[in-house]
Order: sequence, then structure tokens, then C-alpha cells
Amino acid sequence: MKLLVYGAGVCGSLFAARMHEAGHDVSLLARGERLAALRRHGVRHAEEGGPAVEQVPVPVVDRPDGAYDLITVFVRTHQVDAVLDSLTGVRGDVLFLLNWAAGPEPLGAAIGHERVLLGFPTTGGTMDGDVIRHRGSDAVTRRVAMPIGEPDGRTTPRVARIVETFRAAGINAKAGPRMDAWLRTHAAFEVPLGQAVYAAGGPVALADDPDAVRGMLHLMRRNLAALGTAPVPRAFAALRFLPQGLLVAALRRFLKSPTAVHSGLNDLSPAMAAELDRLTEQLRARSARSRR
Repeated sequence: MKLLVYGAGVCGSLFAARMHEAGHDVSLLARGERLAALRRHGVRHAEEGGPAVEQVPVPVVDRPDGAYDLITVFVRTHQVDAVLDSLTGVRGDVLFLLNWAAGPEPLGAAIGHERVLLGFPTTGGTMDGDVIRHRGSDAVTRRVAMPIGEPDGRTTPRVARIVETFRAAGINAKAGPRMDAWLRTHAAFEVPLGQAVYAAGGPVALADDPDAVRGMLHLMRRNLAALGTAPVPRAFAALRFLPQGLLVAALRRFLKSPTAVHSGLNDLSPAMAAELDRLTEQLRARSARSRR
């Protein structure tokens, strides 16, 4: 497979490294200091707290060019417009693996509706300089499969082909039949969580403030009620109906867990704040449309 990986953060870099090691023709798109670091050392990653750093010589580029079998996009929500502008003259299906609650329509309007696929990455880790720190092999081959699907929910031959290719490379993937609803549900949960963590100064600090956790849960419930459809996965419906005390206790335990502490929740950068703001706008716009 000739593959362009657009975005060289944690998720894109680990994905590109795994696909390159599996023998695919991979180009990893990066810019600025990240591009320079990748040209010097390739993708560098290591287990959290471990001394050994592995280097994978993934080819890097600073712009898309020509045609690809597949373009995978790993960027923040507020960066998507610039990506779409750069892909209008490039051929190939485009799999958006990112936070997105606006639906497939604006993506398809820019690059062609037939090219759009939706998904969400399940890789995880943090950047330590130009080294990605992750929790062992689980950073690339997660127990939770990476969902991929068509915007209209069909399970098509191209989705099956992509899932099979990723699995053969050691990446846990699956067909997601309702990816638009999945992404909206995730945003309904993720936005209050991310904003509360950001305001508190980190997940552990938020866990130590039960009132803030209760406020976060209230916003999650409001967002889920405004979806206008059943949440996907259905388990998120529990956030609306289980007792508040039980949910607050569970959320506080999660915020203190290694999963939360060593995840992107510790990213308190302006870029994270900008992404959360854009997702908030998208959720509000979709909610307003559903009420018409």
C-alpha cells in the first residue's frame, strides 16, 4: 500500500512506524521542528520510564504529492481546514482519524464525498522532546480496536480491505458501522472532560475536586441528551441514567489511573484548548440542526 500519513504527532508517528515496519510504502507528513527531527532520527519511541529508544526510519515529506492508495489524517480538529485545502489536488481515499463532530458533509464538500472515510485512533502516548513515550507495545497494538467506517454506515469492500491491511501490520482495527454517531458521542464526552482537566491543571488535580467532576458530568449529560440519537457505543447512555454519586466516584478513579495520567489528558497546550473550542462549536451546530 502506498500510504500518506498526514500528521506526525504521537498517533500519526506510531501508526506510520508500524506500517513502515510492515513493508508498506509510507510517507509521513510533518512540518517545522518536527520535520527536521524526523529527518535526522526517524520516528523515535520508547516505553514510558524505559531507557531504550527505538528509531524507525520512516520517510518524511512536507507536502502531499501525486496519488496514494490511502491518506490517513492524524491532526487536531481545528487543523482540518488547512489539511483539506492541501488535499484537493491529491488523489486517494482519505481516512480521517481524529476528533470530529461536524459530520462528513464539510469534509466531502472540500475533497469529494466519495473519498471520505471516518475513524478514530486508539494509540496513546506523550511527546518527550522528539521521543514518543508510551506504555509498552499497547501504544500501537491496543486492546481497543481502532474503528473505521463509511460516512453512511455501510460496511464496504474498501473498509474491509483497509481493516485487513491494518490488522496484517499488527494494528488492531475493526469496521465501525456508525462512525458519525460514534464521533459525536465521543465528542459529547471528551469536550467536558478535556475542558475540566485543562481548567484544573491536569487529571489528578481534577480528581481531587469533586465539585468540578460533578460539573463535568452535568455537561456530559447535557451533551448526550442533545445528540438527538442514541449514543454509540450504547454504554455511554449509562452516563445519563446511573446515579450521580456512583458516576462521580468512577470518574475520579479514572482520572487518577495510569491510563489517564499517561494519556493526552495531560496535554495542557494552547493547541489542545483550540481543539476543544472547535469541537464545542461543532457540537452546538449539530444540536441546533437536529432541533430544526
